[in-house]
Amino acid sequence: MDNTSNQDVAESYPLFLREGISVVTPNKKAFSGSWQLWSDIQTSAWSPDKPSGGFVYHESSCGAGLPIISSLNDLVATGDEITKIEGVFSGTMSFLFNNFAPVSGQGGQWSAEVQKAKDLGYTEPDPRDDLNGLDVARKLVILARLAGLKVENTGSFPVQSLIPKELESCSSGDEFMQKLPDFDAQMANVKNEAASQGKVVRFVGSIDVTSKSLKVGLEQFDKDHPIAALKGADNIISFHTERYAATPFLVQGAGAGADVTAMGVTADLIKVLQRFQT
Repeated sequence: MDNTSNQDVAESYPLFLREGISVVTPNKKAFSGSWQLWSDIQTSAWSPDKPSGGFVYHESSCGAGLPIISSLNDLVATGDEITKIEGVFSGTMSFLFNNFAPVSGQGGQWSAEVQKAKDLGYTEPDPRDDLNGLDVARKLVILARLAGLKVENTGSFPVQSLIPKELESCSSGDEFMQKLPDFDAQMANVKNEAASQGKVVRFVGSIDVTSKSLKVGLEQFDKDHPIAALKGADNIISFHTERYAATPFLVQGAGAGADVTAMGVTADLIKVLQRFQT
C-alpha cells in the first residue's frame, strides 16, 4: 500500500507487480505520468495471460472514495462505448467556485475565497498547486487511458491555469496570497460575463473520446445544470456512453478529504484480499 505521491516509488510498481506483489495506492503519478510507465504497469499486473502478476488498484487516485475508476472499468469491460467524460474533478476548485460564483447571490471576492479555502485546509499549502489545473489534468489522463485513449502526459492537451502570469514568479505561497487581491478584477470579469448570460462559471475537465481530445479550464453552465448545482467541495463526474446516451451516468459526492480517501484505499485493499481467497 503506497500512500505517498513519490515518483520513485511509482516507478517501482512494474517491478513489484512482476514479482507478484499487489499494489494499492492513491498515487496519481504512476498512472498519469509517462505512457511508458503506464504501459509497464499494465503489462506487469495480473491478467489471464499473466496469472503470476500482482493486482493493482488505484480507485482513490481519482476522486478519493468515489467509484469513478471502478465505474469506468465496469462500463468498458461490459462493452459500453464511452463518448465523453466531463465534470468537476477537484474538491478545491469546487469549493472555490461554489462560493465565488454561487447559483444565487453575489459570492465573495476571488482572493478572499482562495484564502478561505486555504484556511479550511482545502488547498495545498501553496494554493498555486491547485490553481494551476494540473491536479485535474492528472485525473483526466488516468480516465482517458482507462477509456482507451493514448495520452502521453498532462502536456498533451490544454490546461488553463488560474494563476495570473504576473504572479507565476512569486517565491512563495505567502507572497502569492499577499499579491492575489490585486487581480480580483480579472476573475470578477469572468464571473460577471457568465452572469450576464444567466450562467455560472465552473472549473471543469472534459474528455471527448470520439475526437480524442482533452481539456481543463473554465466553462459556463446554466444554473440548473448538475455541475452548477454542486455544494461545498463535492465532485461530479458524468459518463456519456452508448448505453447512457439520453441521460449521462453521474457519480457525485465528496472527492477529497482524509476519511473518504482512506475509505477508497481500504476498499481496494479488501478487493485484493478477496481475490487472494478465490
